Amino acid sequence: MVPTPITEKTFSRSLLDVLIRAGLIIILVLFCFQIFSPFRDLMLWSVILAITLYPLQKRLMAGRGLKEGHVATLIILIAIVILMVPIYLLGTSIADSVEKAMNVVREGGVHIPPPADSVAGWPVVGKPLSAAWLQASTDLPGLTEKYIPQIKGVSLTLLSKLAGVGMGFLTFIFALIIAGIFMAYGEGGSRSAVQIASRVSGPAKGPKIAELCTATIRAVALGVVGIAFIQMLLVGLGFVLKGVPGAGLLALAVLLLGIMQLPVTVITLPVIVYVFATEGANTATIVFAIYVFVAGLVDNVLKPLLLGRGVDVPMPVVLIGALGGMVTGGIIGLFIGPVVLAVGYQLFWQWVQDRPPEEGL
Repeated sequence: MVPTPITEKTFSRSLLDVLIRAGLIIILVLFCFQIFSPFRDLMLWSVILAITLYPLQKRLMAGRGLKEGHVATLIILIAIVILMVPIYLLGTSIADSVEKAMNVVREGGVHIPPPADSVAGWPVVGKPLSAAWLQASTDLPGLTEKYIPQIKGVSLTLLSKLAGVGMGFLTFIFALIIAGIFMAYGEGGSRSAVQIASRVSGPAKGPKIAELCTATIRAVALGVVGIAFIQMLLVGLGFVLKGVPGAGLLALAVLLLGIMQLPVTVITLPVIVYVFATEGANTATIVFAIYVFVAGLVDNVLKPLLLGRGVDVPMPVVLIGALGGMVTGGIIGLFIGPVVLAVGYQLFWQWVQDRPPEEGL
């Protein structure tokens, strides 16, 4: 049988067919992404939680003959019960802090001292800053009215961010429920992940890539995000029960510092000093000080237990992931960002190091 020669017309028609198929596939992918995008963060966080909690599920199932669905349901129910109380207390504390701040501003309860004479001598910004500061100390309502558009914009941004915090905690609970559904089909999900990785990277590298992603997710989710979240709950609960002003906002700052791998004592020590200065030294303040100080150092105990069990991810990668995730996805992005960026970092270096052998060597 004589092969048909490839003419210019045939080649053009084949190229046109390929371009049309590629265009249709791109359109389909874009539509699918547009439909899925509202649930992106929720599903990502659900998958991260499922991968992180799945070893606990396997440990509970070992030798007991229990079904995956039953154990997954039990784990999620216990987690929700444990988390609901501190999350509710922190949420109400954040709302109370914002309401009190608005009442103080509305009632004119803010008293600003006049600036020092040396402020006017600062280069470039000294004179306008001193004038604005002086007006704020003598006529704060007039200054507020002058900059009302800017203040309104900042206030709306702040309120939207705080509303996003509440929505983030609610998303976290929904993500736990969806993670339980994923865990109920854990074995099938694990096989699917290996199949997808094998289809992308080849049968030889697929299982290794899937294992690398799983190890990275568990290492960062447990050793960084998990520890910071536990620390936030412990310290924040102490702040709320003691009635520290702005306890919820301080707890969020503890969470951010924990993910950024900065010492939480930057917040706990000033709060302890404030409590002693306002209430004096008594049994309640001493117990509070000891509890908050120890809770602020709990990461030193948990890190060797959790972070040492995974792969090595540089802290700048985690920091950039946390800040970038918070900017793009709010409070839930603060959790997702470090994990996703760490996985991308590990896959990138896996690709860099996996070079084909040079010919002739």
